[in-house]
Amino acid sequence: MNRTTFSKSTWLAFAFGVLAIFLLAVTVSAQSIQNLPPAPPPWKAKPTPTPKPAEPEVLDVIRTTSNLVMVPVSVTDNQGQAIQGLQVSDFRLDEEGKQQEIAEIGDPEQVPLDIAILFDISSSVSTKGFFAFQQQAAAAFLRQVMKPVDKAAVFTIAMEPALVQPLASAQVAANSILAIPPASKNVPTAFYDAVSAAATYLVEKSESRHRRVIVVISDGDDNFSQRVRDASLAQYRANTKGQAVSDSSRGFMQDLHRLAVADIQQAVLKADATFYSVNPGGRSLQLNVIAVRAQNGMQTVAEATGGTAFVPDGEKDLEVVFRQVAAELRGQYLLQYYGDSEAPIGKFRRILVTVPTHPQAKVRARQGYYPKKQNASPKKGNN
Repeated sequence: MNRTTFSKSTWLAFAFGVLAIFLLAVTVSAQSIQNLPPAPPPWKAKPTPTPKPAEPEVLDVIRTTSNLVMVPVSVTDNQGQAIQGLQVSDFRLDEEGKQQEIAEIGDPEQVPLDIAILFDISSSVSTKGFFAFQQQAAAAFLRQVMKPVDKAAVFTIAMEPALVQPLASAQVAANSILAIPPASKNVPTAFYDAVSAAATYLVEKSESRHRRVIVVISDGDDNFSQRVRDASLAQYRANTKGQAVSDSSRGFMQDLHRLAVADIQQAVLKADATFYSVNPGGRSLQLNVIAVRAQNGMQTVAEATGGTAFVPDGEKDLEVVFRQVAAELRGQYLLQYYGDSEAPIGKFRRILVTVPTHPQAKVRARQGYYPKKQNASPKKGNN
């Protein structure tokens, strides 16, 4: 082996040795790195906390504990003239025998009127000879008593009640009355059904705080309402055949009419309406038992609701009667008080209005009312 060959071999060996040492160092370094613990997660900024939303406002349902009752009252002296200028202290109002505190006397001029006027076109009335005059007097009454905020509806009384004019202004309602044709043939009368229909209509269509009035132009005779129809037809057939009507049948018929009068009295009271009747039959009705019974029925309803049953004697007196009704509606005292909030809903509550400071005065007011369901009203509060 020469010197050159030895030198090359030595150099190669040296190079391989250095390379081996380097590779060994790299391997050891890699293993050391693998044995190190994992790196901590990268730092992140802590998010700003979201503000907690405000708790929703709680609405507690507070039941209305007040039961405001409005009572139209007419006060007249011995001559029938209205007594004006009375104050709260002049009145006493009792509910179920207990004196109530009168909150105030409202001004009737500030409380709108909703009137249902019922015009009898059955043969028992339209044959009296002054049907057109009745129409004119009734139309004039509406124009006289009603203001722009007031409304009137018109019903006809015949075989069945008919609404010929929904609540409208005085002029529109008056024109509807003047356009009503009289009966051209014998027509049965459903008087009770017509009054009930008018009361129901006012409950559904009239504002609760309006004064409600039912004015009937009729003799009050009824032979075709649901309460009395079957018995009336049976009695009519017996009469046409010349058969005598037994006392028991007559008594049964009287009972049916009393029940029917009680029905319409309740319907008018539940409607918070005042009932007025104008009987075109005149004083001659006293000669007829049926006519007297019919007039007494209207008188009963009028007294219970604070109204009046008039029997005008002729055309001239008819105009006077309507003027009297108009003056009464505009001159009433409107007593307001808070009734018993715990009174059962729909159970009749008797009331009595007197004027102790004028013991000789005649007082007309409704005899009671039916409490209605009170509305719930929300009020702010917490659970």
